[in-house]
Amino acid sequence: MRDIGFILLPRFSLAALGSVMGVIEAVNDLQHDAALRVHILHSGEAAAAGERPPVASASRIQIATAASDPLQLDALFVVGDAPLPEVGYDAVVAQIANAARTGRFIVGLGTGAWLLARAGVLNSKRATIHWPYTSLFAERFPDVVVSSHIFEIDGNVATAAGGQAGQDLMLALITRIFSADTAAEVMDQLGIERARSSDERQRVPLSARIGGGQPKLTEAVSLMEANFEEPLPTEEIARLVGVSRRQLERLFKQHLDSLPSRYYLEMRLNRARQLLRETSQSILQIGLACGFSSGPHFSSAYRAHFQITPRDERTRRLSALAANPSGHDAQ
Repeated sequence: MRDIGFILLPRFSLAALGSVMGVIEAVNDLQHDAALRVHILHSGEAAAAGERPPVASASRIQIATAASDPLQLDALFVVGDAPLPEVGYDAVVAQIANAARTGRFIVGLGTGAWLLARAGVLNSKRATIHWPYTSLFAERFPDVVVSSHIFEIDGNVATAAGGQAGQDLMLALITRIFSADTAAEVMDQLGIERARSSDERQRVPLSARIGGGQPKLTEAVSLMEANFEEPLPTEEIARLVGVSRRQLERLFKQHLDSLPSRYYLEMRLNRARQLLRETSQSILQIGLACGFSSGPHFSSAYRAHFQITPRDERTRRLSALAANPSGHDAQ
């Protein structure tokens, strides 16, 4: 995958585009040549007629476009944001379908995934889209296996939720195209602490999950997120948010179907899993950072929740990297 085309939908997400471009620039710097060549394409009918007008992002920053045939490229990225491209863009949909039929690697960033689905390239494949549109996406395209993950790679198509998820997707693709070492060098150059994996879920605001009418519950969860290393007792959380323990437990049960202590534990364990997979910290360091008093305590809780020990979790991840260091299956 050397020549990469970007179709930018009007009001596209500059953050999503920038997160991908930053990785590409770092790769080219490290390779000391144009290892990855970028082509910015226009999404309108004017482009099909030979014109090349600039396209404006949601922040009204205009990007110049060029004339390139998607069939001469190795990969095609479709970058969108609100509003959903439910109608129009017939020329783009046709370009996507043609590119996919000829073996190009197709990527949808943000609501760009919607056009991939309209083109039929996501049928029977796993795909994701920015969280506000997940339910509508699944309803509108029942043949797509819709997930809430930050990104998905399935065969010759990939989708990412937008924003920073584009960076995580690109790092995964760089690992496949070049090597895990190259991806690590890119992360070092860009100051990226960790790359999120494809099985991580999008961070959906709690208010979006439970509605905006539960400020006490939102405050309680925020306190938990801010106190992983030294977990707060349920009584202390209740006192800090100004409710009784029984009231707090009722809120958690009603809106999150869990008790505060159980929810808190699961948050800490999920954070530990991320650190195990994506950092070089020792298992003991990770356990202590996530509020477990000892290595055995951490291992026992982790195994009870994930049916695997922290050591096996890390070994599995290292084995997967060793088995496919360069991932030449990507186009």
